[in-house]
Amino acid sequence: MDVWLAVQAFILGVVEGITEFLPISSTGHQIIVADLIGFGGERAMAFNIIIQLGAILAVVWEYRKKILDVVIGLPKEPQAQLFTRNLLIAFFPAVILGVCFADLIHEYLFNPITVATALVIGGVVMLWAERRKHKVHAETVDDMTWKDALKIGFAQCLAMIPGTSRSGATIIGGLLFGLSRKAATEFSFFLAMPTMVGAAVYSGYKYRDLFQPADLPVFAIGFVTSFIFAMIAVRALLRFIGNHSYAVFAWYRIGFGLLILATWQLHMIDWSTAQG
Repeated sequence: MDVWLAVQAFILGVVEGITEFLPISSTGHQIIVADLIGFGGERAMAFNIIIQLGAILAVVWEYRKKILDVVIGLPKEPQAQLFTRNLLIAFFPAVILGVCFADLIHEYLFNPITVATALVIGGVVMLWAERRKHKVHAETVDDMTWKDALKIGFAQCLAMIPGTSRSGATIIGGLLFGLSRKAATEFSFFLAMPTMVGAAVYSGYKYRDLFQPADLPVFAIGFVTSFIFAMIAVRALLRFIGNHSYAVFAWYRIGFGLLILATWQLHMIDWSTAQG
């Protein structure tokens, strides 16, 4: 295996693992970093599916006790049934819109300029959401109603625009709709499981011809790296939100987005021709 290819796989695995569950847009970072290091083409599409599965496996492992409790209690425990219902309600809006518009979005919006613009706008919204007075009615994910779940499900649909951030849309949506910071963050993690697995299965089947045995070592590096760094990021985020707001992520988004737009406007990098 080519050494530079292995390095590219490691870099992108790190980027995916760190950014997938932080409200800063993993897809946006993948598009930008992949363009900078020259990792693209059909192989990149298959590779991205694999590293996303690595990241989601980290969350499944982190919340394995809660998942097991829900699965065991589903036949007779009302709380497990309510949790599952809410997860399904929040999951379906993105499924419907994704099936209908995924190809169009990928064709026209997967580029660094769209990402940068969405990063800035999302950062501003995040600052506004954090500074407004919070009225919390759901301290934990078990306190959520089906209406809360549906609202967060529609908020997640905004993340189809690259640079918006799936976790950012669901977490900030949760805060706006009355969830505590911990509940909004954890529900975002749980919602990521069916959403990302569903997206990976759909994309994996659609692009199944792109998976070649020769690429297995590259995929393995990306998968393992993504898993490890996602685990680190999830644990760090849960500790962080105990005493901090999401403002630091908002300022990061704004700064990073403006940097990309500035380098484009000053003709330092021709981002406008880059595609994810």
